Amino acid sequence: MALYLKTAPTIEPVSLLEVKLHCRIDSTSFADDLTSAQSIAPGSHVIAASYSLVGTGVDVLGYSALVLFEAGTNGTGGTVDVKVQESDDDATYTDWAGGSFTQVTTANNNATYEKSYTGAKQYIRVVATVANAACEFGVSIIKDAPTSAEDTLLEALITTAREWCEGYQNRQYITAIWELWLDDWPSEDYIRIPLPPLQAVSSIKYYGTDNTAATMDTADYFVDTKSEPGRVSLAYGKTWPTTTLRPVNGVVVEFEAGYGDAASDVPKRVKQAMLLLIGHLYERREQSTEKALSEIPFGVKALLGLDRVWPM
Repeated sequence: MALYLKTAPTIEPVSLLEVKLHCRIDSTSFADDLTSAQSIAPGSHVIAASYSLVGTGVDVLGYSALVLFEAGTNGTGGTVDVKVQESDDDATYTDWAGGSFTQVTTANNNATYEKSYTGAKQYIRVVATVANAACEFGVSIIKDAPTSAEDTLLEALITTAREWCEGYQNRQYITAIWELWLDDWPSEDYIRIPLPPLQAVSSIKYYGTDNTAATMDTADYFVDTKSEPGRVSLAYGKTWPTTTLRPVNGVVVEFEAGYGDAASDVPKRVKQAMLLLIGHLYERREQSTEKALSEIPFGVKALLGLDRVWPM
């Protein structure tokens, strides 16, 4: 059996900001805590139909973000509609649910409107429709982004802690796509899928002695996402394909696992265990100290042990 990570998550269960709060690491001033970036620069914007005025994307991964829509004076009869979009790659954007601002008219212009971004994507931007007349406005994205000389270290510790916790629990936290490779079909009528929680099975492929891939019909098996670990079971009256398989890696199951796409989907006790471990690693970064990294704190294992899955 072999596991191959096909599509990794783009976010971590805990953010850099959460880690800094946990470790009590502050920047030097209020100004240093905030970073502002313009998505749509302030000014007079001409008529733009159907959200064709597209703002610049801003990387908000790991930070609290506030979208600040500052409306100036609308031209006679002019209206402005602004909404927030989100993306994993700063290329393909979709509307963020709940991201539409109140329409601004001449009756409610010269005011400031704001929305806190609570989504899970790495990038956000705004798009706007300007109708009937030119209107003055701008949209900025403000990040609660205290910086310190140890940001790179802390980000590395977040990844290290998540990998250790996932390994200890034998689970997947944020949604990822994996491939499970088997040399042969199992002797039972089901295949156990590691790294729960299992969300879905995309395909089951098998390779003959000529290395040609064939795909098993989805009607021939049932995906059990309730059990932990999840399973792929043969449908009633069905059998595994009888094709002679190549000597190794003859079967591959592609599956999606994880609690969800957002950090908020991960259980709080897991996130707390990660913070405890990150704090431990941060305070004892030098292995030559008396408190070397030889033992994981009891609290970490106690929290993770509640939902630990024994390895297959």
